[in-house]
Amino acid sequence: MNSLLDLFLAYILVEKGLSKNTLDAYSRDLCRYLAFLDTRGCSELAMVSAADVAGYIAALKGDGLSPRSRARTLSALRMFHRFLVVEGYAAANPTAVIESPRMPGRLPDILSEDEVERLLQTVCGRDGYALRDRAMLELLYATGLRVTELVKLKLADLNLIAGYLVTSGKGDKERLVPVGDAAREAVTQYLATSRTLAGSGGESRYLFLSRFGAPMTRQAFWNIIKKRALQAGIRKSISPHTLRHSFATHLLANGADLRSVQMMLGHADLATTQIYTHVSNERLKNIHRELHPRG
Repeated sequence: MNSLLDLFLAYILVEKGLSKNTLDAYSRDLCRYLAFLDTRGCSELAMVSAADVAGYIAALKGDGLSPRSRARTLSALRMFHRFLVVEGYAAANPTAVIESPRMPGRLPDILSEDEVERLLQTVCGRDGYALRDRAMLELLYATGLRVTELVKLKLADLNLIAGYLVTSGKGDKERLVPVGDAAREAVTQYLATSRTLAGSGGESRYLFLSRFGAPMTRQAFWNIIKKRALQAGIRKSISPHTLRHSFATHLLANGADLRSVQMMLGHADLATTQIYTHVSNERLKNIHRELHPRG
């Protein structure tokens, strides 16, 4: 079964063009799945039944995995078993009759426009690290990049004169994203002063660097945004993705069309972008409830 898993992972790497993070997640999910099947005496994939798949999903629920995580795992199992049927390694797909876990109607967390402004205003001064942090936060809010896309930006990906950048998202799909004036100015100041102070920064092709001249990591930027949020007096849970959510919600609230926001976010499906219209509607209802005399 492990050899078939290796064939499947090679297939999705080459044919599907999935990112390394997605590939790693599929690999972890399916390795755990095969280990579970082994405990049930399924030494061959032809022996796997729908009851085995349902038992695994139930075990994940017992381990405390959220509906979203269980749904993601089931998606990986479905793709794996479909591959086995198409390639002739199995006669039937035991996941075909398994229903996905019901997802709670949870809206993404966002910052208000005032909170974003407070967050950005806390990063002030001419200190090298302040200029770097300000540039990263401004660029993240201006473009709605994923944190991985932000930290992987290279100098060659930027065209500050024309006001855009090029990034590779999920599945290594390239997209062009506009960069507003405030972000352009912040990045220009960072490039002109503090970037070359970071170790061998002048030689690196990456845009954002640590104090040692190495490319900024996701974890390091996560810590930066949490630190700056505390300084701004923002007590709600915040992550780099919160600014991505805020970017999309504020654009739609101010009149942007859904298709344009979809392209800037790099969503393959318009339905994924539509969640932000619900966020805007929910925010309007909350304002009405709080401020209207008969709310």
